[in-house]
Amino acid sequence: MTDDASTPAPESAGPPEPAEPELAPYLIEEARSSRSRCRTCRKKIEKGKLRLGVLLEGPYGTGYIWHHLTCAARRRLEDVEAAYAQPAFEEGLKVPSIEKLRGLQEKAEKERAERKELPYVEKAPTGRSKCKHCGEGIEQDSFRVVLGREVEFGSQVRTGPINVHAKCVADELDAEDCATEVEGFAAALHAHSGLDAAAVDAALAEIGPLDS
Repeated sequence: MTDDASTPAPESAGPPEPAEPELAPYLIEEARSSRSRCRTCRKKIEKGKLRLGVLLEGPYGTGYIWHHLTCAARRRLEDVEAAYAQPAFEEGLKVPSIEKLRGLQEKAEKERAERKELPYVEKAPTGRSKCKHCGEGIEQDSFRVVLGREVEFGSQVRTGPINVHAKCVADELDAEDCATEVEGFAAALHAHSGLDAAAVDAALAEIGPLDS
């Protein structure tokens, strides 16, 4: 006796799906839109501007995080040099020479080394700056006090410098987002400013008494 029940034939697996192309560790290209943001300066990367992509493997997949090419040169030159050695850009793309980008990094390092520690006081070199507390202009050759203010960048909080009138210092130090302490303020102003002691004392006189 024969068994009329037929055994279904195994389904054909079909051709294997093509593997996704492996991404290179770096990519230099002109931004295809204005939607990406630079992870260094946090500003938008405009369409057509050169950007450096650094490959990142995260919990949701693998992709590039983007930087302006010039921002990357100032802050993470080792990635730029590795991208140029790869090379990470298509033939024919106009990119600056690596020597020029190294020059940007050297200039940025020099500027960071010369940057004064907060707080400090100086004479305003022009009349173009405005007080970040009251919004009014700071006159040329008047005392301009530079304090620290907390600024949020996504999930990070950084301290950035702000210019204020001497007369506005006391009120600014009371602000919730002010990163400069009242305690030790006068000593810090003397230590960090490029003015002589008499000039700093004159600025402190304009600032007036501070509540600790």
